[in-house]
Amino acid sequence: MSKPDDHGPATRIIHNRRHKDAFGSPYSPVYNTTTYRFENTAALLDVIEGRTEGNLYTRWGTNPTIKELELGLAGLEQAEAALAFGSGMAAISATMLAHGRKGIVCVGDLYGGTQELLKSHCMALGIPVIFLFREEQSQLAAHLAEPGKLVYFETPANPNMAILDIRDLAKTAHEHEALVAVDNTFASPINQKPLDLGADLVLHSATKYLSGHSDITAGALMTSASLAKPVAAWRKNLGQLIAPETAALLSRSLRTLPVRIRQHNENAMAVARAMEQHPKVSKVHYPGLPSFEGHELARQQMTGFGGMLSIEVEGGQQAAEKVADSLKIFLLATSLGGVESLVSQPSATSHHGLSREERVKRGIGDGMLRLSVGLEDAEDLIADLNQALS
Repeated sequence: MSKPDDHGPATRIIHNRRHKDAFGSPYSPVYNTTTYRFENTAALLDVIEGRTEGNLYTRWGTNPTIKELELGLAGLEQAEAALAFGSGMAAISATMLAHGRKGIVCVGDLYGGTQELLKSHCMALGIPVIFLFREEQSQLAAHLAEPGKLVYFETPANPNMAILDIRDLAKTAHEHEALVAVDNTFASPINQKPLDLGADLVLHSATKYLSGHSDITAGALMTSASLAKPVAAWRKNLGQLIAPETAALLSRSLRTLPVRIRQHNENAMAVARAMEQHPKVSKVHYPGLPSFEGHELARQQMTGFGGMLSIEVEGGQQAAEKVADSLKIFLLATSLGGVESLVSQPSATSHHGLSREERVKRGIGDGMLRLSVGLEDAEDLIADLNQALS
């Protein structure tokens, strides 16, 4: 897979396509095909042994609809290669099994599902896993004495939007012959490009912003061709491939990603500014606010601040629950990144599995509400929050 050209992301995602349809369609149709016919054994062996490019068996990732999607995904992060998965957790688990078997060092706050994978499964398989709080990232080098480890983190992080310095962490990791994987789900490739900042692998829950319509479940990895190859082997043998129908829907969604993200950014900034002034909100976590602890770093490595923010409601858990239950436009639901605005209480959803003590240590208070700001009119979203807070 060749490296994408220097066009902007909107141009790349619309025009950087492999498929040339015989009937003139600008995009690939859905190929539900599982297997592919060959003219002779020699042609079959040429594909199997890599001498020619072709489709062999869809579970292996050779499917025209999926290949077109992966070309578009690679272009978004300006990567050499991309792999599409049936879910974000499938992408994360295959990446960790391929590149983290010598040890995984996690920095900062992580999605609850990722923590469960690491604690309940990776450790059970004998993979050494270290968790460093954001304040402990200076200890990273001490945990990379043995080469070949994987450094893994999110930025912005779920749910407190904490920002980590991708360039600095990548420099430390590479000095100790470690790879760096960044979960870029919250930022999206429109707002942040970790590969340009030194990361080796970029992961997405494509269920979120890449899909943007709350109608599919998918995952993605963008990286170099050499680093993608071992991950593809795990994907093949674990049966984690995205379905062709889902791949076609995700390709559809990617075409509108840049314009959607611009509106998410604008709406979230408006909501964050309004909530910062509300007397019943003690704190707003949003990278675009000058008052946010990681604002200057976010300005350096992001081109937009995203559609996610968290607020801390005065009165703790019961007050936050009452606000969440009183919202009319914001839907009380898990997940994020869709055109509709969502609200969730991390202590009851994404981080429910953590003890209260650990949540507090990670800055996830009982009164925190996570907002996924959608594409509705910002004035209506602010009015909805105001009435619920009142």
